[in-house]
Amino acid sequence: MIAAIVASALFMQNLDSAAIATALPAMARDLGEDPARLGAAITSYLVALTVFIPVSGWVADRFGARRVFMAAIAVFALASLLCGRASGLGELVAARVLQGLGGAMMVPVGRLLLLRRVRKEELLSAMTWLTVPGLLGPITGPPLGGLVTETLGWRFVFYLNLPIGLIGLALVAWKIPAVPPGDPGPPDSKGLTLLGLALACFMFGLETVGRGVLPAAVPAAALALGLALGAAALRHCRRARRPALDLGLLAIPSFNKAVLAGSLFRIGAGVTPFLVPLVLQLGFGRGPAESGLVSFATALGALAMKPLARPILHRFGFRATLVGNAALSAAGIAACATFSAAWPVAAVFVVLALGGLARSLEFTALNTLAFAEVPQAKLSAATSFYGTVQQLAPALAVVLATASLEGSAALAGRHGLETADFAAGFLVGGLVALAAAPFFARLPADAGAEVAGRERR
Repeated sequence: MIAAIVASALFMQNLDSAAIATALPAMARDLGEDPARLGAAITSYLVALTVFIPVSGWVADRFGARRVFMAAIAVFALASLLCGRASGLGELVAARVLQGLGGAMMVPVGRLLLLRRVRKEELLSAMTWLTVPGLLGPITGPPLGGLVTETLGWRFVFYLNLPIGLIGLALVAWKIPAVPPGDPGPPDSKGLTLLGLALACFMFGLETVGRGVLPAAVPAAALALGLALGAAALRHCRRARRPALDLGLLAIPSFNKAVLAGSLFRIGAGVTPFLVPLVLQLGFGRGPAESGLVSFATALGALAMKPLARPILHRFGFRATLVGNAALSAAGIAACATFSAAWPVAAVFVVLALGGLARSLEFTALNTLAFAEVPQAKLSAATSFYGTVQQLAPALAVVLATASLEGSAALAGRHGLETADFAAGFLVGGLVALAAAPFFARLPADAGAEVAGRERR
């Protein structure tokens, strides 16, 4: 039940982010803004979300995880209401920043609540619940956002969060026991400041580079400044007694591979939800509704994997599963490069469903392995660390996909995109996902054995 409640909060967040992208043109017309400028509503949310995640663990320890989780849901829902009532770009951006603050506390703290309530042998099942909404949101968001925008107006895309938030608050109050606040000590103010500024600059650069919204030098400068501040933040965190980012967690092999190699896999896999709607609509001339329904195959594959993840991990263990399934997932991504307008819709649906099946298993295994061997005392720091890294991967995936499209077109001497360019994007994504497999192979053979229900050797 706790897993389902936390999953609903994650689904609300992911659905909101994906649906708004579809509603942007209608929002721009209504507010009298250029659609490119209105992209600031998305960028501001992502920047705020990323910046505030690192402090979420400390806040949860200081004020109590359940109290913070409920406050985060309330803030997210209130900010959604303000977004829906916005009358101009300034109001919308301010409300989206507030929404990002709520989202930054909502998902990591919700995961922390779950981790502290489940036994090791329950962790895999619990994490499976958290993986599905992560895959469902980006896929169901665009068609739902389009439907709501066309029938009720773009403001109702935000209003959808209100009943979900209210139900979530009621369920948390009813089913999740209170967690007393602790004394985590003073926060690492310098580390949080450096890390926050680094993440803000880096995410701002990623979200604006190549979009034509700002002069090319601005995103480049933001990325360079973000990297420089990030290096300073890491240097500080290595020396601080209670760092904002506990790099000591990387000494745990299971957490290390889930974070570093897992991020590599997520970046490669993340090209698929970005490229599939584009190739269906721009490459093959499919309508938005048909494209959304075909893309939903990935979500069906993810749902089908839910009851299979535990038996597979019990039979093969984390190391073998992550290595073999990374190869299968990479093959599924690369298979999308063979799509053409001549493909029957049913065949495209099957390929996407099988790809969703494999990627769901990989994400479930990574999300479980990350916390399988983390001590209770380190869970708050681990959820903050893992949440921050998870947030960067989708943005880097979009950059990878965009660079692949533009690079392919440039090599062919073309200015417009063709089907071959999308094929190149899928192939690059598959190769990047496959590159994670050798790192997974370095895991100990008995990594996460207790969680998978296997005896340690």
